[in-house]
Amino acid sequence: MGGDSVCADDDNFDWDSEDEREIDNHGLSSSSTLTLPAEATASSAEASSSVGSSGSKLIDHFVGMGFPEKMVAEAIQENGEDNTDLILETLLKCSARSSASSSGSKVIDHFIAMGFDAELVSKAIQENGEGNTDRILETLLTYSAIEKSPEEQQPVDSDHWSSDYDGSFLDDFSDIDSSGSEEIAKSEPDEGNTLLFLARMGYTVDEASIAMERCGPDATIAELTDFICAAQMAKAADASLPEEKPKLKHFDEDYPKHKKRSYYEYDIWKKKQRMRLEKKMLPGDDEMIRLPNPMIGFGVPTDPAIVTHRTLPEAAIGPPYFYYENVALAPKGVWTTISRFLYDVEPEFVDSKYFCASARKRGYVHNLPIQNRFPLVPLPPHSIHEALPLTKKWWPSWDTRTKLNCLQTCIGSAKLTDRIRKAVEDYDGEPPLSVQKFVLDQCRKWNLVWVGRNKVAPLEPDEVEMLLGFPRNHTRGGGISRTDRYKSLGNSFQVDTVAYHLSVLKELFPGGINLLSLFSGIGGAEVGLHRLGIRLKNVVSVEISEVNRNIVRCWWEQTNQTGNLIDIEDVQQLNADRLEQLMSSFGGFDLVVGGSPCNNLAGSNRHHRDGLEGKESSLFFDYCRILDLVKCIMTRN
Repeated sequence: MGGDSVCADDDNFDWDSEDEREIDNHGLSSSSTLTLPAEATASSAEASSSVGSSGSKLIDHFVGMGFPEKMVAEAIQENGEDNTDLILETLLKCSARSSASSSGSKVIDHFIAMGFDAELVSKAIQENGEGNTDRILETLLTYSAIEKSPEEQQPVDSDHWSSDYDGSFLDDFSDIDSSGSEEIAKSEPDEGNTLLFLARMGYTVDEASIAMERCGPDATIAELTDFICAAQMAKAADASLPEEKPKLKHFDEDYPKHKKRSYYEYDIWKKKQRMRLEKKMLPGDDEMIRLPNPMIGFGVPTDPAIVTHRTLPEAAIGPPYFYYENVALAPKGVWTTISRFLYDVEPEFVDSKYFCASARKRGYVHNLPIQNRFPLVPLPPHSIHEALPLTKKWWPSWDTRTKLNCLQTCIGSAKLTDRIRKAVEDYDGEPPLSVQKFVLDQCRKWNLVWVGRNKVAPLEPDEVEMLLGFPRNHTRGGGISRTDRYKSLGNSFQVDTVAYHLSVLKELFPGGINLLSLFSGIGGAEVGLHRLGIRLKNVVSVEISEVNRNIVRCWWEQTNQTGNLIDIEDVQQLNADRLEQLMSSFGGFDLVVGGSPCNNLAGSNRHHRDGLEGKESSLFFDYCRILDLVKCIMTRN
C-alpha cells in the first residue's frame, strides 16, 4: 500500500525523531546553575537573625542531628534557647508533619499521573487513608463513573453508524487481537451495569454507548473494549488526513483527437465493463461478502489444503496476472464492489498472524493459481517471545498476549509508557485487576512490550521491519526520520503473506518478471518476489511519497538488481499513452500488483469512513482503470 495514510499529532503519538529530540533538549546545558528564590533566602536570614548570635551553637547542635536549619531556628524562637527538651519535641513534631505531608503528596501525584482529577484524589485519600491504595483507586473509578453517568450525557446520534456499514463482522474480526482478554471475560457485569463498568475502566460514556450499540447486547467486555480501541486509533489517524488535491482530468480530455481515436477499442471495452457491472448491481442482487473465521484464505503454510481449486470468471483470466490488497474490515458492501470491479473474482481473506507474530487482517483479489504455493524460508517467528526474546524476562504472568495486534503508522508516547510504569510500580506482586485492565488495554492498543521491570515501550522501527518481513534497516538512513519509518512501515504489505501467494510465479516465469507496482509503498511486493528468487527484469513503480520512492530505490541498488526500475509519482498521471509507450519497450506486464490507500476504509471511526467514495480510498478505481488499460493494450497487441 502507498504512503498516503497518516496519523494525527496526538498526545499518544510520538512523532519526534531522535534528532528532533536532541535539538529540543540542546538548550538545557549541564552547566546551568540554579538560583534560590529571593523570598526563600530572605526568610532563612530572618529566622536565623531572630535568635541572635548566642544561639548559633544551639542551632549547629540540632542541625548536626539532621534537622533543617530553618526549622531549628523557628523552634528556638518559639520555645526559647534554654529549654532544649521542648525544642527537640517541637522539632520531632514538625518533622513528622513534614514527612506525612510528603508521603501524601506522593500518593496524590501517583493518582493524578493516572489521569484522575486532583480534587477527587484528595477526597478519596481523605476517605480511605493514604495506605490503602487499592481502595483509593476503586473510589476514584466510582467517582469518575458517577461524574459521567448516562443521565448527564447528551444523547448519542447513531444514525450514521447504522447506515454506513454492517457492524456484525467487526465484532468477530477486529484487528485488535483478543488474546489476553480471558481475565476480563471472567468478570462480565450484568447487562444493566455494562455502561458503568466501561466508564470505570476509563472510557467515556459516548464511546461505551456507541460500542454497545454496534456490538449488540450479547457482546463481552473484551469485545467492547477492542471495538473502542479500534475506533480511537482510527479517529486519531483520520484527524490529520492531507487536504484533498484536485484530481487530474481524465486522460481523454487532455489528448488530441488522433490519440482519442487510437483508443476507440478501449472505450468499447469500458462500455461493456460498465454494462456488465450495472447489470450485476440491480436491486435485490446485492449479497454481501462475509469474512471467514478463521481468516486463512485458500490456505496457509500450517494448513495449506483448505481450497485446492477455483474457477475464475473468463474476464479475469490473464495475461496479465493481477494482485490487489486492502484492509479486510472495510465498511459494508466495499468488498462486494471491489470484487465486481475486478472481474467478479472471489476475495481471499488472510490474517498475517498465521505467518508471523503480529495480526494484519487483509483481503486479496487476484487471478493467480492457488496450487503449489510455498512459504519464504527461513520461517519467521510466530510469537512475541520468539520474535522479541529479550522481553520474556520482564513479561508479567498476567499479560497473556502471544501475538501483537496490527502494526500501525503511529506509536504510544513516552508520556503513556511513564503513566503505565507509575500505575504498576507500587505493587510487589500482581497489581489489582482494575490496573491490569488499564495496562493491558493500552498495551494491546499500542503494541507495547515489556523491556524492564514495570517498563513498557513501543516497538522500534527495526523490530517492525522484522515483523513485516523486510530486511534489517530497510527503511533506515538516507535522511529518513523515525516518523517516516513508522508511517511507511504501517502502510506496507506483510511480506511473508504476500510472498506465499506470489510463490506460484517462480515456476511460471523462470527467466524473470515484468512488474507494474501501483501504490508501491516501500516495495513489499518487490521484496517478496526478490526473496522468492524471481528476477525483476523491469519494474514500473508508482508511488506518491518521495520518502517511499527513495527507500525502494535504495533497496534496489543495495541488492544489486540487474533489471530496470522506473519511478512514476502518481497513478493519476499513468494514462494510456504512457502505458503503451512503456509496454512497447519491454513487451507488456506479467503482474500488476497494488493496494490503494485504506484511509476511508479502516477502523471503526464514523467520521471519515466513507468507503470507496472517500477522497483517498477512491484511488481504487485508478487501479481498475490502469489494469483495464493494460489488459486492453496486451489483448490488442
